[in-house]
Amino acid sequence: QVQLVESGGGLVQAGESLRLSCAASGPILSIYVVGWYRQAPGKQRELVAVIPGGGSTNYADSVKGRFTISRDSAKNTVYLQMNSLKPEDTAVYYCNFQGRVVTGVSDRYFDVWGQGTQVTVSS
Repeated sequence: QVQLVESGGGLVQAGESLRLSCAASGPILSIYVVGWYRQAPGKQRELVAVIPGGGSTNYADSVKGRFTISRDSAKNTVYLQMNSLKPEDTAVYYCNFQGRVVTGVSDRYFDVWGQGTQVTVSS
């Protein structure tokens, strides 16, 4: 019922910037947590940045000072501004939304992932 559509990935050179977007659609009642994760070849998926419900934004140490996560609640959209990109940032980036969705006369928890967008940083 809830779908996420990611955009903004691509191929850039080291030091350049990219901005990822992830828009959620569906009968969303509320959103608790939004975040970005990434998975490089041969590695596990890791947290990049997250905006938890009622809490402060968290970043992976490797991206602090370079990446910024932001959220437009009116549009159910989360962004990831990535500056000073490095080759080690190369990965597939996934957005994640957690919240509650309307189901008939009730609602339930949802936890959905975007389709992933490739970010490649050349040296």
